[in-house]
This record gives sequence, structure tokens and C-alpha cells, in this order.
Amino acid sequence: MLRIGGHFHVDDPLAEATACGADAVQFFLGDPQGWKGPVIPGGDPAAVKDAYAAAGLDVYIHAPYVINVATSNNRIRIPSRKILDQQLKAAASIGAKGLIVHGGHVTAGVDSAEGLENWRKAVERIERPLPMLIENTAGGDGAMARSLDAIGRLWDAVSEAGGGSGENVGFCLDTCHAYSAGIDLADAVDRIKAITGRIDLVHCNNSRDEFGSGRDRHANITKGTIDPEALLAVVRAAGATAICETPDETPPGRRHGRLGRILNRSGAWSRTPPAGSSWPGARTTSRSG
Repeated sequence: MLRIGGHFHVDDPLAEATACGADAVQFFLGDPQGWKGPVIPGGDPAAVKDAYAAAGLDVYIHAPYVINVATSNNRIRIPSRKILDQQLKAAASIGAKGLIVHGGHVTAGVDSAEGLENWRKAVERIERPLPMLIENTAGGDGAMARSLDAIGRLWDAVSEAGGGSGENVGFCLDTCHAYSAGIDLADAVDRIKAITGRIDLVHCNNSRDEFGSGRDRHANITKGTIDPEALLAVVRAAGATAICETPDETPPGRRHGRLGRILNRSGAWSRTPPAGSSWPGARTTSRSG
């Protein structure tokens, strides 16, 4: 059974996700644009872990957007490694199934090989008590995980560093990012699995922009430039939990999970969000996950 959920930008993701009938929930442990360490909701990791387990919810944590372990800028790379290490440990302490982190980038004029070497060092030096899921990104010439070729080079680097399927390094496929990067969604899952051997999580988002635009602007499932049925096909082919990071457009009490209804109609998902739900309680930003 596929599990479906959302990224919740609220103080109490558990209550919102439960009210929506979600199977999974994704949220931040603190400010996604800041360098401060992770904050455990309520301050008690064991209590958080027990509460989500009792609710039957799979938890995923998204690392702050500022993290960039690929860069050659020491003032960014070194704090990035520190925060990534802290986020992994904090996410594990609350029973999360994975921590999602963007692939990062090198600045103009810097050889991408430097970024790959920095990723290799990060994988060697950072303990991973739970899967660290590297997410593909939408744009940037120096991006480490934009094109399929770039993803392949990055995967080779982290695998050589002792990563790979057995060492808590995984992959998160974002449909908006892939589409904006010029990756054909029709065979994206097969081609990525041929590189990584796995897809651990799908960020199922439509795109406000055209194919190959390089722009990271999420849209609701039925409101963007991607055929909703193409999104459904990606989720089904990946066979992994799907998290929607799409914006809300209707008032609370009248929202429904469009992806959940599509999946339910197709027989790919056995749960339907309850009438009056607010699933998923998410929004989009230009730097959304």
C-alpha cells in the first residue's frame, strides 16, 4: 500500500496530519532558512516518537535549505556539515524514517569535481543513524543533483565514500524539480533507479513553470503544467511514500487531498482523506523542498 502525506508548515504537524487522514508527515526541525540547530517539538524526543508511532504516521524531516555540503566556500560547507550532522541525529531521535537534504551546488567557475569531493568527504565523516535522502534540484549550472548525468556522478561519489544502499544514503525524487530540470517524467523512475538502485521518497509536486525552465515553483496537483496523471504514474512506478509540498488554495474545512483521491480511484491507495479534511497542509516557496 502506498503511503501519502504532506509537508506541514504548522506548529503541530501531528494534529493536522491526523485530522487529514494522512499516512505520512514531513516537517522542519526549526527555521528552514537558518543556521541554528534543530528544535525538537515539545523538547522530548521520546514523547514525539511515541506520539507519531501511536498515530500510525511515518515521519520525514526536511533539512534546512541553507545546507550546502558541496560548496568550496568553507564558511558555508563547514557549518553545513555540522548542521547536517545535528539534523540527522535529531531526526533519528524522534523516529523519523529519513532526513531529506538537497544536493547542493558549486559556485560559478568552480569545477563540479570539487563538489563531488566535498560530498564524498561529508559521507565519510558524518554519522547517519537514519537514511539521509539526497533530493534532486531544479536549476543551477553548478547543481550536484539537477540532471541525470549529475545525479549519476554524485551517486558514484557517495557510493565510493562508503554510501550506497547499505549505508543509510538514499534518494528523494521531486517531480517538480525533475520536470523543471528537463527530466522526462515518463521514464524518470526507471532511469533514476538505474543510477541509484532506489527511490526512498517522492515529493509529488506539480510545477508552475514549463518543462526545462530550471525554476523551482511548486503548484497544486491539478493546477500546474504537469499532467496530474503523469504525477500519479511517477508515484506508482516509484512504489515509495509520496509527500505533497503543494500550496493550499481553499479555506480550511473544504480542502481535500487531490492526489489521495486520484490514487484511491486508481486502486493504488487504500485510504481516502475524510470529508472536511485539510490535507495536505502545505505551501510552496521558491526554495521549497
